[in-house]
Amino acid sequence: MNKEQTFTIFGGTGDLTFRKLIPAFYNMAAADNEQLNGQIVIIGRRDYTSEAYRKLAGEWVEKFARLSYREEFYKELAERIVYYRMDFTDEEEYKGLDEFYRASGAGGHIFYFAVAPRFFGTIVKGLQKVEGAGSGKVVIEKPFGENLEAAEELNIMMEAFFQPDHIYRIDHYLGKEMVRNIQTIRFANPIFSNIWDAEHIECVQISALEEVGVETRGGYYDHSGALKDMMQNHLFQIITIVAMERPQGPGVEEMHQEQMKVLETLAMPDDAAGSAVLGQYVGYRSEQAVAPHSATETYAALRLFVENDRWRGMPFYIRTGKKLMKREMQVAIVFKSSVPGVPQNILNIKIQPTEGVYLQFNIKRPGELDEIIQAKMDFCQSCSYINQMNTPEAYERLLGACIRGERSWFSQWDQVETSWKYVDALRERYVSQRLPVYAYEPGDTGPAEADLMLERYGHTWFD
Repeated sequence: MNKEQTFTIFGGTGDLTFRKLIPAFYNMAAADNEQLNGQIVIIGRRDYTSEAYRKLAGEWVEKFARLSYREEFYKELAERIVYYRMDFTDEEEYKGLDEFYRASGAGGHIFYFAVAPRFFGTIVKGLQKVEGAGSGKVVIEKPFGENLEAAEELNIMMEAFFQPDHIYRIDHYLGKEMVRNIQTIRFANPIFSNIWDAEHIECVQISALEEVGVETRGGYYDHSGALKDMMQNHLFQIITIVAMERPQGPGVEEMHQEQMKVLETLAMPDDAAGSAVLGQYVGYRSEQAVAPHSATETYAALRLFVENDRWRGMPFYIRTGKKLMKREMQVAIVFKSSVPGVPQNILNIKIQPTEGVYLQFNIKRPGELDEIIQAKMDFCQSCSYINQMNTPEAYERLLGACIRGERSWFSQWDQVETSWKYVDALRERYVSQRLPVYAYEPGDTGPAEADLMLERYGHTWFD
């Protein structure tokens, strides 16, 4: 353990910090596997004392921590939380931050930018006034920029100050237990690994559905939309994990190379109308901070292809949306039927809210008739209380990995760049072909046109 590490959170009074980061630190402390023993410095504009902030943060920990709240555990963590009031958009105030760090003996910096990407440049410029900041680590939240051009400028600026291998682009979906389990399910089971290709699989479906709308994030979301908020990062990353070849070693580079091969061969037909559907839920334009005539999509469904020997010709369907009938994230592997008219085998990897694996296969109905019926096996990992208590949450796992310097499950710049190029080209094609953003009712499954897109190719969404 490095007692010299200091963890600083910019945006320390925001939703992410209260709901995810502080509870994650509490879980690490309560489970006695915390690697960070230095201060946790909270940067905010509000007029809090450290004591007032600790009390407020404790209330969020009680609500959102994975492990049961115990006063003695939180007290140990709270004693290391220090609130530092400043306007992080004012570069001159970083001189005072430097003095604060010097007076408290802070070192081994880890900076967490829990703010919108438009503030990243300002914070980096300010940190140039802080001694030793450039040799520290930095964690940045997606989206990494607001488009390809902005992402490139952001990356140049970040790498000019921080060492490239000290930049941790966090995608919390990559910290989820069942996302990390995809490799084990595939590579450690010959019954799957030997038929994990277009010859045996009819399609792969990846769904990330939400019941909630944009809530208080309208200002951010209206400049982002479903393609940038979910597709460009979370779902493309999951595609790479599902589709990549087995890495030739356990290191960061081996996994990274295989993921990049998938992204570089990701293709979509020129006809966007037959391969993309964008939608917006009724009432979105009335949400807080949303433009009254906004055309921003809150739903997206795509039909993609990975053009390599393993996957050529087999579609990957991915969809995401807000204000839908249920909250669910899953990867469904739909195998080809071996006999006409016989139901397909389906492997469903459930990521959230339920975590587990579901397998649908065929058996003979008991009795004299040779009738085939479906059987189902369901392993629910999150149904076990012991599993819940022993499984770190995504932010908990990724914060620990950053502190230890493990980079395998963080996005690399070339992955981000390639994904941005794809999404920007897709959006340009969609607009140039004058395709609509379809309306759908809250609580529905999304635009009917997304169902029709699959039906056109003989498929249906697996629910």
